Amino acid sequence: MGDVPGQDWQGQALPVLRSTSFRIIASFAVCLVVCGMAGVVWSGTRGINQLDGQMRLAVMNECNEALNNAGQHDVTHLAPVMRDFVRSEPGFYYLLQDRPQNVVVGNMFHLRPVAGWRMLSWTHRTRPPERRPVLGFGKVLDDGGYLFVGMEGAPLQTLRRGFYITLVWCMVGFLLIGVTGGYVMSRMLLRRIEIVSQTAREIMEGDLSRRLPLTEMDDEFNHLSASLNAMLDRNEALLARVRQVTDDIAHDMRRPLAHLGRHLDMAERAITMPEGIIALNNARASLDEALEIFASLLKLAQLEAYREIPDSSQVDMACVLETLASLYGPLIEQHGQYWHQELAAETCIIEGSRVLLTQALSNLLENATLHTPSGSHVRLSSHCEEAEMLIRLDDTGPGIAMADQERVFEKMVRLDASRQVPGNGIGLSLVRAIIALHGGTIALHDNAPGLGVEIRLPLIITS
Repeated sequence: MGDVPGQDWQGQALPVLRSTSFRIIASFAVCLVVCGMAGVVWSGTRGINQLDGQMRLAVMNECNEALNNAGQHDVTHLAPVMRDFVRSEPGFYYLLQDRPQNVVVGNMFHLRPVAGWRMLSWTHRTRPPERRPVLGFGKVLDDGGYLFVGMEGAPLQTLRRGFYITLVWCMVGFLLIGVTGGYVMSRMLLRRIEIVSQTAREIMEGDLSRRLPLTEMDDEFNHLSASLNAMLDRNEALLARVRQVTDDIAHDMRRPLAHLGRHLDMAERAITMPEGIIALNNARASLDEALEIFASLLKLAQLEAYREIPDSSQVDMACVLETLASLYGPLIEQHGQYWHQELAAETCIIEGSRVLLTQALSNLLENATLHTPSGSHVRLSSHCEEAEMLIRLDDTGPGIAMADQERVFEKMVRLDASRQVPGNGIGLSLVRAIIALHGGTIALHDNAPGLGVEIRLPLIITS
């Protein structure tokens, strides 16, 4: 029950805007906006160009007709033609000026003689002046006069203005629909994914019976959930089988080992030779060690299988530490080491098992006693923070290399430097399992020299 990598973020839901589904849908929305805007621009500009072309063609036909009717391109020949056009063609605008730029014929005010196509902001009518735009064509005549023929440009300007407004609203609409739709769809996907993640977290926390819920929709999530549920059923069955085999082996082996112990006692009473007694004592010690290993393995398996703390109650950790300090302080000094303590004076209450917590801290204190040489300093300290209790056990012994500080919590792991010290390599595994069961954390630190052990346990009441 060690710390799980990534544990700091696993309990948090992924923000929608950071999700892959939102990025995919947002990319699709961008493509939709680009394609939609391209379609709107193409259709709008095509309509504007067609109307503009039709108007220019009509103006140019009217201008050519006037010139052809006049025969010669001068004011004298064009004047009677233009008078007739002004009377018969009310939908067009005409202007004929002489070389000094005096208006000879027309329904417009004076214009500067600019050749080519022109878009006038208003019609320049003489009676009355109408504020309407005019699209027209101007031509400088052979005698220096000026001819202008045009038609109302309001439809073209209205179409252009409507096109720009439509373009802006389409862009806003496409973006709004794309982003909103992407956000909503991403939330729906994330809700389904979060259910899978939450179920996985609960399984990692020890609830192997949890399964992914199935919906009425026969979609890919249902197929994935069904496959994962089948895998979890198989894994749970395999784990139960392995746990059962392990328990059976442990229980079955304890019985013959216990019988062997009784036979050794009987043999010890029957043997009188010193060598035989020594051999029996060694066998007895090996047997006791084997029984201790089996008992520790069974205890560790039980702790890892617990989902709740057994015999849980409110425990005053300050009182527990004071009791342990009074027991192990003199023992450590008897081994030639120096004992220091700096314990919290206030009451520090946690929810847990006093027996298990006492066992975990006792294992750590025994390790400090056994693995530090004479003359070393051992210091036990604690203090209560806002929501947790911090317990530290520091020594000035040989310490543990950084590369091995995580490995020593594994089952049956003993470092080369500890081979000569009594132990079975399960003590620290038990300590971590007990601390994790209480919702706490344990970490090792290099004291340079020596080793530091830091335990954090969540508090209920701090006074």
